Amino acid sequence: MILTNAMLVLGDEVVHGTVMVEDGLLREVQPGAARHPGALDCEGDFLIPGVVDVHTDNLERQVQPRANARWPSRSAFLAHDGQCAAAGVTTVLDALCLGDLGFDQGRDQTFHEGVADLTHWAGTGLLRAEHLLHLRCELPARDMPALLDRVAEHPLVAMVSLMDHSPGVGQYRDIARYKAMRVKQTTMTEAEVERRIAELQENQALTSDRQRRWLLDRLADRGIPLASHDDESAAQVARNAADGIRISEFPVTMEAAEAARDMGVGVIAGAPNIVRGGSHSGNVAAMDMARVGAVDALASDYVPPALVEAAFILAEETGLPRAIRAVTEAPARMAALHDRGSLLPGLRADLVRVRLHEGMPVVRGTWSRGIRVA
Repeated sequence: MILTNAMLVLGDEVVHGTVMVEDGLLREVQPGAARHPGALDCEGDFLIPGVVDVHTDNLERQVQPRANARWPSRSAFLAHDGQCAAAGVTTVLDALCLGDLGFDQGRDQTFHEGVADLTHWAGTGLLRAEHLLHLRCELPARDMPALLDRVAEHPLVAMVSLMDHSPGVGQYRDIARYKAMRVKQTTMTEAEVERRIAELQENQALTSDRQRRWLLDRLADRGIPLASHDDESAAQVARNAADGIRISEFPVTMEAAEAARDMGVGVIAGAPNIVRGGSHSGNVAAMDMARVGAVDALASDYVPPALVEAAFILAEETGLPRAIRAVTEAPARMAALHDRGSLLPGLRADLVRVRLHEGMPVVRGTWSRGIRVA
């Protein structure tokens, strides 16, 4: 396969050129147009590496499209896969939660079914994108260790993140905001929510540190990239780094983001935060972190199409090559996937064709290992 007359977004420049694909790999990447009669004319569109999404909760949205309507899990997985491919995402780390803190009913079911479905579909050759596992471990949840123990040796586990969604911590450090959110989201009364908050805070004090140590010991010999979730202070980032946690995922304060940058800890920010112009939870704006060089990679979080759109928005600050690296090469390296993420000969032919229309990037084609999937 030959794709020509494209603006190739390389590691540090954009050049008009051609890529040649053979046996699912990039064989040649060269400037200029090809005259081969079988070449696909990209009509001057951008050609970027396949997008690598290291954290998406999109499967949860397909499993439960309405609050009281749960969709058949295998069907939901295929819908999720199709949405990712259409958004230019060729590598997906499906972020599945391990542990229930009592407010998100059904997440344990989504975890069990998600692992089973990913394992099933990955062996069929029918998925459009490559799917791997990102295990989001809720440290204070009493059922988390048993859940992790079941999948710790799974060959598709590509990343594990440590998180604590207890009220008063990280993303939910504003107790008043947390209480208002739970009252709105549930059928519980304000008094019932307050009692549950007190229970969660007591449980967090008793279990979080102990289960954190257990998790680190359990995974010590796996060599799996570890991330921390919702860092809020420099001290927290330093503690994590000392324990081998070298990725800070969605830091909630500028202090934490800058500390991670200064310590050489990779920072993942949410692409929806960029597209929306700020955090939906009232935390630090990802663009503000990017302006001080404290963002290495973007993740879709809950909207797969946000990645390409956010990269082109980010390009206004950083230039296009660096912005595209934030959704391709950087997340691939974080997940220890060294065979993709750049337009270089010998790497996987994961490619995305993008056209700018009145400033909006539109994905016009997605190839995984040289095969058109969207």
